Amino acid sequence: MDKGAFEQQARTWHQKSLSVGRSSGAGNEEAEDIAQDVMLHLWQMRDELDNYQSVEALVTLMTRHLVRNHQRRRSMEPLNAESVILLTLSPQELLETKENEEWLTRKLEQLPTTQRTLLYMRQVERRSHEEIASLLGIEITSVSTLLARARRSLLEDIKRRNKI
Repeated sequence: MDKGAFEQQARTWHQKSLSVGRSSGAGNEEAEDIAQDVMLHLWQMRDELDNYQSVEALVTLMTRHLVRNHQRRRSMEPLNAESVILLTLSPQELLETKENEEWLTRKLEQLPTTQRTLLYMRQVERRSHEEIASLLGIEITSVSTLLARARRSLLEDIKRRNKI
């Protein structure tokens, strides 16, 4: 099939693929992605399309297979730890967890800016003491001291809150 003939049929095939994708259980965005994949496959095999009795049947078949593959991939995605924890907690425990997170966020925001920045770089970004020191232009020993102060301050706040 030459380029002109392909372009004439492309819109029809695209619409057919969208329709089949949606009717097979794909959402609008997923159906659009799948239709694009089908069109790409058809373009790549355009020289062989004349050998098929019904290109629309081919479009339908390709779309159904791709929808099934997308659904399989989606169902195999592992749950993240936070989702598993949230699923196993009672409403009371969920409320306590949320309150604890909010409290800790407030305490982190109350830390001096330097300590908060260092703690973020170390705990969230997983940077080494050397990286932090070079990025901030301070000594490595200062990094260790400031991190220890930030952690000690948070620990004392936690102890006060829990009356330990």
